[in-house]
Amino acid sequence: MFSFIVRRLLIIIPMALLVVTVTWGLIRLAPGNFYSSEKKLPPAIEENIKKKYGLDKPFYQQYLIMMGNVLRLDFGDSLKYEGQSVNQIISRHFPYSATLGLFAYLLALVIGLASGYISALKQNSGWDYASMSLAMLGQSVPSFVIGPILVIIFALGIYIFPPARAGGFMNYVLPVITLSAIYAAYIARLTRAGMVEVLRSDYIRTARAKGLSETRVLLRHALKGGLIPVVSYTGPALAALLAGTVVVERIFAMPGLGNIFIQSIFNRDEPLTLGIVAFLSILIMVFNLLVDISYAFLDPRIRYE
Repeated sequence: MFSFIVRRLLIIIPMALLVVTVTWGLIRLAPGNFYSSEKKLPPAIEENIKKKYGLDKPFYQQYLIMMGNVLRLDFGDSLKYEGQSVNQIISRHFPYSATLGLFAYLLALVIGLASGYISALKQNSGWDYASMSLAMLGQSVPSFVIGPILVIIFALGIYIFPPARAGGFMNYVLPVITLSAIYAAYIARLTRAGMVEVLRSDYIRTARAKGLSETRVLLRHALKGGLIPVVSYTGPALAALLAGTVVVERIFAMPGLGNIFIQSIFNRDEPLTLGIVAFLSILIMVFNLLVDISYAFLDPRIRYE
C-alpha cells in the first residue's frame, strides 16, 4: 500500500503539469487577448503591454517562464484584479465553495445512502418504486430549475430563507439543497445497485449460514461492499463540489471559486485561469487517491501489490 501511495503521489505532479500545459495552449490558440477591446489600441501602447507581460517573447520562452512559475506555485498577479496575486484570490474564494460543497455532499450522502439502502432491502416495494422515481427526477431536473423554484417558494413566498448572497448559516440552506439534489439522486441509485449485487453474493450467503444475525450481516458485511460504487463516485464528485459549482453560485450570488473561474475565462485572465486549473486538477487527483486507498478497507479482496 505504501509503495502504491508513493507512486500515485509522484504521478500527480506530471499530470497536473500536463493539464496546465494543455490549458495554456488552448488559451493561446483562442483568438484575442486580455487587452482586446472594440476599439483597437495604438501600436505603441500594444507593444508596451506585450513587453510588460512578456508577450513579445517567443512562445517556447513564454511557456518555460510559465512552467517555472507553476513549479514554484507562484502564478503571479491577476491581469484583471490588479495588485492581487492568484494565490490570494484562490485562498479568498475557495472557503465559500468548500463550505457549500461539503455541506451539500454531506446532505446528499445522508439522503442517498438511506434511501438506496432501504430500497435494496425492500426491492420491488412501494418504497423502492417511490424513492427510485424521486432519484430519477433529481437526476433529470437541473440545478438552474431547482434553485429558482426554491427561491420563489421559501425566499420570496413564505420568507424563511434569504434569497442570495453569502452570510450566516441561513444563507447556505437553499444553495445546499439545490446542489445536493442531483448528487443525492446518484448516490441513492448507486447504493441500491451496489447493495442488491452484494446481497446476492456468496459471502453473504455464507455469513447467514454461519448463523450471524441479519443486522450484523447487513451492516458489517453487505454495507461495506455495497458502498464501493458510492466511494468511486465520491472522489471526483466531492472534488468538483469543493472546487465550486458555477450554476448554483451564479443563482445565489455566492462568491465561490467556480464563479471566479468563469469570470477569469471571460476576462482572458491567463494567470488566474491557470492557477485555478492547477489547483482543481491536484484536488481531484488527491481525492481519487483517497478513494483508491479506501477500497482496501471496504473490500478485503482488493489489494495493491
